[in-house]
Amino acid sequence: MESKDMNQTVKIDKYRSFLHEDAKNDNIVWRHGAPPTYDDVNKLFEQGRTKEWAKGSLEETVQNAIKSWEMELSHKPRLQDFHTINPQKFKLFVNGREGLSGEEALKIGSYNALLKTSLPNNFQYYKADEESFESSHQVFRSAFPRGFAWEVICVYSGPPSIAFKFRHWGFFEGPFKAHAPTGHMLQFYGLAILKVDESLRVEDVEIYYDPAELFGGLLKGEASLGSGCPLGH
Repeated sequence: MESKDMNQTVKIDKYRSFLHEDAKNDNIVWRHGAPPTYDDVNKLFEQGRTKEWAKGSLEETVQNAIKSWEMELSHKPRLQDFHTINPQKFKLFVNGREGLSGEEALKIGSYNALLKTSLPNNFQYYKADEESFESSHQVFRSAFPRGFAWEVICVYSGPPSIAFKFRHWGFFEGPFKAHAPTGHMLQFYGLAILKVDESLRVEDVEIYYDPAELFGGLLKGEASLGSGCPLGH
Protein backbone atom coordinates (compact mmCIF):
# COMPACT_ATOMS: atom_id res chain seq x y z
CA MET A 1 0.00 0.00 0.00
CA GLU A 2 2.87 2.30 0.59
CA SER A 3 5.66 2.09 -1.93
CA LYS A 4 7.16 2.73 -5.33
CA ASP A 5 9.41 0.17 -7.08
CA MET A 6 12.75 1.38 -8.39
CA ASN A 7 15.59 -0.51 -10.04
CA GLN A 8 18.34 0.67 -7.72
CA THR A 9 20.26 -0.49 -4.66
CA VAL A 10 17.92 -0.66 -1.70
CA LYS A 11 19.01 1.28 1.38
CA ILE A 12 18.40 -0.03 4.86
CA ASP A 13 14.76 0.67 5.72
CA LYS A 14 14.41 1.31 9.45
CA TYR A 15 10.74 0.26 9.46
CA ARG A 16 10.93 -2.96 7.40
CA SER A 17 13.53 -5.21 8.93
CA PHE A 18 13.75 -7.85 6.19
CA LEU A 19 13.86 -5.59 3.15
CA HIS A 20 17.58 -4.80 3.00
CA GLU A 21 18.77 -8.39 3.52
CA ASP A 22 16.17 -9.76 1.11
CA ALA A 23 17.29 -7.25 -1.52
CA LYS A 24 20.72 -8.93 -1.46
CA ASN A 25 19.26 -12.45 -1.64
CA ASP A 26 19.17 -13.75 -5.22
CA ASN A 27 16.71 -16.47 -4.20
CA ILE A 28 13.95 -13.95 -3.37
CA VAL A 29 11.49 -13.30 -6.21
CA TRP A 30 10.10 -9.76 -6.50
CA ARG A 31 6.75 -9.09 -8.13
CA HIS A 32 8.06 -6.19 -10.20
CA GLY A 33 11.55 -7.53 -10.80
CA ALA A 34 13.28 -5.53 -8.07
CA PRO A 35 12.82 -4.79 -4.36
CA PRO A 36 10.71 -1.73 -3.48
CA THR A 37 11.84 1.50 -1.92
CA TYR A 38 9.77 3.43 0.59
CA ASP A 39 11.43 6.86 0.71
CA ASP A 40 8.31 8.85 -0.17
CA VAL A 41 5.92 7.12 2.20
CA ASN A 42 8.49 7.03 5.00
CA LYS A 43 8.74 10.80 4.68
CA LEU A 44 4.93 11.07 4.75
CA PHE A 45 4.83 8.80 7.79
CA GLU A 46 7.44 10.79 9.71
CA GLN A 47 5.79 14.12 8.92
CA GLY A 48 2.26 12.97 9.76
CA ARG A 49 2.48 10.39 12.54
CA THR A 50 0.82 11.20 15.84
CA LYS A 51 2.98 8.81 17.89
CA GLU A 52 6.71 8.22 17.96
CA TRP A 53 7.33 4.98 19.80
CA ALA A 54 10.47 4.19 21.79
CA LYS A 55 12.94 1.94 20.01
CA GLY A 56 12.39 -1.66 21.01
CA SER A 57 8.95 -1.01 22.52
CA LEU A 58 6.05 -3.37 21.87
CA GLU A 59 4.32 -0.57 19.91
CA GLU A 60 7.31 -0.06 17.62
CA THR A 61 7.71 -3.82 17.16
CA VAL A 62 4.06 -4.24 16.13
CA GLN A 63 4.16 -1.19 13.85
CA ASN A 64 7.27 -2.38 12.02
CA ALA A 65 5.97 -5.95 11.78
CA ILE A 66 2.81 -4.78 9.99
CA LYS A 67 4.82 -2.57 7.64
CA SER A 68 7.03 -5.58 6.83
CA TRP A 69 4.01 -7.80 6.26
CA GLU A 70 2.42 -5.25 3.92
CA MET A 71 5.70 -4.99 2.01
CA GLU A 72 5.84 -8.76 1.55
CA LEU A 73 2.18 -9.05 0.56
CA SER A 74 2.53 -6.29 -2.03
CA HIS A 75 5.92 -7.17 -3.47
CA LYS A 76 6.62 -10.90 -3.02
CA PRO A 77 4.58 -13.22 -5.27
CA ARG A 78 5.65 -16.40 -3.41
CA LEU A 79 4.60 -17.24 0.16
CA GLN A 80 7.81 -19.24 0.57
CA ASP A 81 9.72 -15.93 0.59
CA PHE A 82 7.68 -14.43 3.46
CA HIS A 83 9.22 -13.96 6.91
CA THR A 84 6.21 -12.40 8.60
CA ILE A 85 3.57 -15.15 8.46
CA ASN A 86 3.14 -18.85 9.08
CA PRO A 87 1.94 -19.82 5.57
CA GLN A 88 0.45 -23.14 6.68
CA LYS A 89 -1.88 -21.50 9.21
CA PHE A 90 -2.34 -17.92 8.01
CA LYS A 91 -5.86 -16.48 7.68
CA LEU A 92 -6.98 -12.89 7.10
CA PHE A 93 -10.39 -11.83 8.42
CA VAL A 94 -11.79 -8.37 7.60
CA ASN A 95 -14.90 -6.98 9.30
CA GLY A 96 -16.10 -10.47 10.21
CA ARG A 97 -16.04 -11.85 6.66
CA GLU A 98 -14.87 -15.35 5.80
CA GLY A 99 -11.13 -15.70 6.24
CA LEU A 100 -8.68 -15.64 3.33
CA SER A 101 -5.69 -17.98 3.23
CA GLY A 102 -2.23 -16.65 2.52
CA GLU A 103 -2.46 -17.78 -1.11
CA GLU A 104 -5.89 -16.18 -1.53
CA ALA A 105 -4.75 -12.86 -0.05
CA LEU A 106 -1.61 -12.97 -2.20
CA LYS A 107 -3.63 -13.58 -5.35
CA ILE A 108 -6.06 -10.69 -4.98
CA GLY A 109 -3.80 -8.23 -3.12
CA SER A 110 -4.16 -6.23 0.06
CA TYR A 111 -6.57 -3.60 -1.29
CA ASN A 112 -9.03 -6.13 -2.66
CA ALA A 113 -8.76 -8.24 0.50
CA LEU A 114 -9.51 -5.24 2.72
CA LEU A 115 -12.22 -3.70 0.53
CA LYS A 116 -14.38 -6.69 -0.38
CA THR A 117 -17.95 -6.06 0.74
CA SER A 118 -21.32 -7.78 0.87
CA LEU A 119 -23.20 -4.61 -0.09
CA PRO A 120 -25.37 -4.78 -3.24
CA ASN A 121 -23.35 -3.95 -6.35
CA ASN A 122 -25.07 -0.57 -6.89
CA PHE A 123 -23.96 0.61 -3.45
CA GLN A 124 -20.33 -0.44 -3.58
CA TYR A 125 -17.84 2.43 -3.48
CA TYR A 126 -15.17 0.13 -4.87
CA LYS A 127 -15.84 -3.17 -6.64
CA ALA A 128 -13.09 -5.48 -5.43
CA ASP A 129 -14.40 -8.39 -7.47
CA GLU A 130 -13.79 -6.41 -10.67
CA GLU A 131 -10.20 -5.43 -9.84
CA SER A 132 -7.02 -7.45 -10.27
CA PHE A 133 -4.02 -7.28 -7.97
CA GLU A 134 -2.30 -4.82 -10.29
CA SER A 135 -5.34 -2.67 -11.11
CA SER A 136 -6.25 -2.30 -7.43
CA HIS A 137 -2.77 -1.04 -6.57
CA GLN A 138 -2.84 1.34 -9.52
CA VAL A 139 -6.16 2.83 -8.37
CA PHE A 140 -4.71 3.83 -5.01
CA ARG A 141 -1.25 4.77 -6.26
CA SER A 142 -3.09 7.18 -8.54
CA ALA A 143 -5.19 8.65 -5.72
CA PHE A 144 -2.30 8.86 -3.21
CA PRO A 145 0.87 9.60 -5.22
CA ARG A 146 2.88 10.26 -2.04
CA GLY A 147 1.80 6.94 -0.57
CA PHE A 148 -0.66 5.79 2.05
CA ALA A 149 1.01 5.85 5.47
CA TRP A 150 0.17 3.66 8.46
CA GLU A 151 0.85 3.89 12.20
CA VAL A 152 0.02 2.11 15.44
CA ILE A 153 -1.99 4.31 17.80
CA CYS A 154 -2.22 1.99 20.79
CA VAL A 155 -1.36 -1.63 21.66
CA TYR A 156 -3.77 -3.26 24.10
CA SER A 157 -2.14 -6.67 24.57
CA GLY A 158 1.10 -8.46 23.77
CA PRO A 159 1.81 -11.80 22.13
CA PRO A 160 0.56 -14.38 21.43
CA SER A 161 -2.65 -12.38 20.83
CA ILE A 162 -1.76 -8.78 19.95
CA ALA A 163 -4.63 -6.30 19.87
CA PHE A 164 -4.04 -2.76 18.65
CA LYS A 165 -5.57 0.38 17.15
CA PHE A 166 -4.18 1.84 13.93
CA ARG A 167 -4.43 4.90 11.68
CA HIS A 168 -4.05 5.01 7.86
CA TRP A 169 -3.68 8.32 5.98
CA GLY A 170 -2.64 9.97 2.74
CA PHE A 171 -3.21 13.06 0.60
CA PHE A 172 -5.82 12.77 -2.14
CA GLU A 173 -3.68 14.40 -4.85
CA GLY A 174 -4.50 12.22 -7.86
CA PRO A 175 -7.74 10.96 -9.44
CA PHE A 176 -9.76 8.15 -7.88
CA LYS A 177 -11.73 6.45 -10.64
CA ALA A 178 -13.96 9.23 -12.06
CA HIS A 179 -13.34 11.58 -9.11
CA ALA A 180 -10.92 14.47 -9.29
CA PRO A 181 -8.42 14.96 -6.45
CA THR A 182 -9.21 17.43 -3.66
CA GLY A 183 -5.71 17.69 -2.19
CA HIS A 184 -7.14 16.95 1.27
CA MET A 185 -5.66 14.54 3.76
CA LEU A 186 -7.86 11.44 4.09
CA GLN A 187 -7.58 9.04 6.98
CA PHE A 188 -9.32 6.24 8.78
CA TYR A 189 -8.87 4.31 12.02
CA GLY A 190 -9.31 0.64 12.79
CA LEU A 191 -8.69 -2.18 15.24
CA ALA A 192 -6.78 -5.40 14.64
CA ILE A 193 -5.90 -8.62 16.43
CA LEU A 194 -2.84 -10.65 15.45
CA LYS A 195 -2.32 -14.21 16.64
CA VAL A 196 1.35 -15.14 16.40
CA ASP A 197 3.44 -18.26 16.90
CA GLU A 198 6.54 -18.64 19.07
CA SER A 199 8.64 -17.06 16.30
CA LEU A 200 6.23 -14.09 16.13
CA ARG A 201 5.03 -15.16 12.69
CA VAL A 202 1.37 -14.27 12.16
CA GLU A 203 -1.10 -17.16 12.09
CA ASP A 204 -4.23 -15.07 11.65
CA VAL A 205 -5.24 -11.43 11.44
CA GLU A 206 -8.59 -9.88 12.29
CA ILE A 207 -9.13 -6.31 11.05
CA TYR A 208 -12.12 -4.10 11.82
CA TYR A 209 -12.67 -0.66 10.30
CA ASP A 210 -15.28 1.45 8.50
CA PRO A 211 -14.46 1.86 4.77
CA ALA A 212 -16.82 4.86 4.61
CA GLU A 213 -14.21 6.88 6.53
CA LEU A 214 -11.95 6.56 3.49
CA PHE A 215 -14.47 6.64 0.67
CA GLY A 216 -16.34 9.62 2.11
CA GLY A 217 -13.28 11.69 1.23
CA LEU A 218 -12.53 10.04 -2.10
CA LEU A 219 -16.07 10.57 -3.36
CA LYS A 220 -15.97 14.30 -2.54
CA GLY A 221 -13.79 14.85 -5.58
CA GLU A 222 -15.71 16.29 -8.53
CA ALA A 223 -17.04 13.43 -10.65
CA SER A 224 -16.57 13.51 -14.39
CA LEU A 225 -19.66 13.36 -16.55
CA GLY A 226 -20.74 10.00 -17.86
CA SER A 227 -19.29 7.94 -15.03
CA GLY A 228 -22.42 5.79 -15.23
CA CYS A 229 -22.84 5.32 -11.50
CA PRO A 230 -24.25 7.59 -8.79
CA LEU A 231 -21.15 6.77 -6.74
CA GLY A 232 -18.83 7.71 -9.59
CA HIS A 233 -17.51 4.18 -10.12
